[in-house]
Amino acid sequence: MADFDFDAAVVGGGSAGFAAARTLSAGGARVAVVEGGKELGGLCILRGCMPTKALLHAAELRQAIREAEAWGISAGAVSVDTRQLMARKDALIADFAGYRRRQLEEGPWELIRGHARFCDPHTLEIGTQRRVTARNFVLATGSAVAPPPVPGLADCGYLDSDSALRLERFPGSMILLGGGAVALEFAQFFARLGTRATVIQRSAQLLRGTDPDVAAELEAALNDEGLEVFTETRLLDVRRDSEGVCVRFEQGGESRTVSAEAVFHALGRRPVTDLQLEAAGVALEASGLIRTNTRQQTSVPHIYAAGDCCGPHEIVHVAIQQGETAARNILGDSQSLDHRLLLSVVFTEPQVATVGWGEVAAREAGEDVLTASYPFNDHGKSMILGARHGFVKLIARRRTGEILGGACVGPQGGELIHEILVAMAARLTAAELAALPHYHPTLAEIWTYPAEEIAGMAG
Repeated sequence: MADFDFDAAVVGGGSAGFAAARTLSAGGARVAVVEGGKELGGLCILRGCMPTKALLHAAELRQAIREAEAWGISAGAVSVDTRQLMARKDALIADFAGYRRRQLEEGPWELIRGHARFCDPHTLEIGTQRRVTARNFVLATGSAVAPPPVPGLADCGYLDSDSALRLERFPGSMILLGGGAVALEFAQFFARLGTRATVIQRSAQLLRGTDPDVAAELEAALNDEGLEVFTETRLLDVRRDSEGVCVRFEQGGESRTVSAEAVFHALGRRPVTDLQLEAAGVALEASGLIRTNTRQQTSVPHIYAAGDCCGPHEIVHVAIQQGETAARNILGDSQSLDHRLLLSVVFTEPQVATVGWGEVAAREAGEDVLTASYPFNDHGKSMILGARHGFVKLIARRRTGEILGGACVGPQGGELIHEILVAMAARLTAAELAALPHYHPTLAEIWTYPAEEIAGMAG
């Protein structure tokens, strides 16, 4: 049997890679973690989930002060110190990243800094100074902002989810290209702090892939806050003009033009796969993602992948599950990943949270389903909180009443959706969920209304 330097080499020290390394080491494997980035911590901590949620919290505070006047509470004119706001965000991220850096540097593995490339299926060249061999590999190299796909965008200059985190002054107006979570979270953040925001989405609705009623409810809420939203468009080009930048696009057969001080590129990310994968025989999907099966194996059985580099969902908790699944299979446990309980949360206000099947996807898959929804603006606790938009929706199998999915557009949606995740994990029926006691008045009790309606329809 060949002698290797390590039982497993994990390429990438972000959420997926750290989860894989921790699981492998706990199982007794000799592990190397290879990280080629300038900073340790991964996308979520450094430039993703954590800094963006910190900024959104600041925007929510500003909005709460603005809306307090309805209660007779007035703070007068409220100013925003952009540098102090960003400094607070940076301090939080430095704390989070410092903890992860210590975990990586002090963990029960060898941390090797440098860019890795395959020389053959069992050998990595790291930088120009070192080669290591391993019996198994976990590729967790993440993703990066995709190249700008619109003519003229690169020449005009643009913000993206990385560079926007380093701004010291917020533009007076901004066009955000894209209608996914990144575009919408940043759009609302900037709008609430004084930027005139315009969102241009190519697909027929915001949040492509969610149910149309969910997307429409969020769009209505954003419109009420003063954001301008265009959907079902074809982007033509980006040019410089007197305001800064001009975006030309088609909508409904008509040509339109929008100008602003800045443009934000939120049209997607690309997997990072510059590892000379061909030297190892690892295959890619047409999308550029690393091809994997439900065990997280690539086309080469001893090489696994996890996280954004293989998809199909760019979600941190999924990346962690994938890293752990890959590690356990390397250790011989034979596990597969099941996306039945897939969660998604968009941290706009109202928040948009889903779990399991959506209504459209369930019907397209041939499921005979019952659905019911209930609005937040007719629910006592949420009315007190000032909710004007949003609803909860349940999707259940008609024959048995088993809950197959849920959606929440409303206050604390990212928290509330976990009740449905637990119900689905236990394979509860709508009637069983409706029978569970819910304290009054709480936001969570809103789930009982659609549950009772489905229980009645299902008999």
